[in-house]
Amino acid sequence: MIRRGDLNDAVLLQTLGRKTFADTFANTCTREDMRGVLESFFNPTQVALELADATDNFFFYEEDGIAKGYLRIHAKRVCPLDSFQNRTCMELVRLYVLQEYQGAGVANKLMNFAVDFARNRGFDVIYLSVWEYNFRARGFYEKHGFRNSGVENDFPLGSTPQTDYWFVREL
Repeated sequence: MIRRGDLNDAVLLQTLGRKTFADTFANTCTREDMRGVLESFFNPTQVALELADATDNFFFYEEDGIAKGYLRIHAKRVCPLDSFQNRTCMELVRLYVLQEYQGAGVANKLMNFAVDFARNRGFDVIYLSVWEYNFRARGFYEKHGFRNSGVENDFPLGSTPQTDYWFVREL
């Protein structure tokens, strides 16, 4: 089941967010940088602000009362890519699944939900940022109709420089 998150999910989002982000990127930066990023992105105040923001949408995938993954959709309607400036765009900010449930279809269900969410709200384009060396994620997004725009997006983890690419999918 996929359900919308709200302020009551602040602890769940903080816990799930920290775990999935650290599992994904722990070996790509220093421990200090990871600690700082987790504290910045997943502290109680930041999580509550995001959950309260009307343009931010959080959804959790749960089975038998266990949250196995989540996604964050930011419906800000503006795309950072020049070629899509006149289009109605939605950003898929996060799509993370706990390691023990990867490969079980959770990510596919969350992605299909995100695409339906965008279509049902009149968006023309979904875009996301993905780390250049996260080949598994890049392959997943391509399987779901996204294409690498080739436009780089700097996404440092603390003092560790990293480069993402903007991926886009037209609806």
